[in-house]
Amino acid sequence: MKIALIIIRTLMGLFLLFASVSYFFNLMKVPAVMPEPVLIYNKGIAVAHILTIVKSIELICGLLLVMGRFATLATVVIFPITINIILFHAYADPANIGGGILLLALNLFMAYYYRKNYVSLFSVK
Repeated sequence: MKIALIIIRTLMGLFLLFASVSYFFNLMKVPAVMPEPVLIYNKGIAVAHILTIVKSIELICGLLLVMGRFATLATVVIFPITINIILFHAYADPANIGGGILLLALNLFMAYYYRKNYVSLFSVK
């Protein structure tokens, strides 16, 4: 199980690093034709520069996961972003939901592996 954790943690970290670095350095070209809901969403988040904040969080979490430091914290921090990716693709761009599903599966595995560290979060006092 420990080897599977290292592999999945590294894959998830590299996935997040690729997504954030390609955003900051414009490594991927924007498709010429995008669905209308995607255009509306992109215009909305461009006003508040939300995507820059999200990609910064992805970069930090990706680095933490690849290094193996604070992986429990990185798993919790990246989970809401993962859910947002899934919901965005489910409603606005279902054809490209594959990466989001992969990221969610990796994130859920990490959360399951570190579940003993989250016990205090859910305890009623």
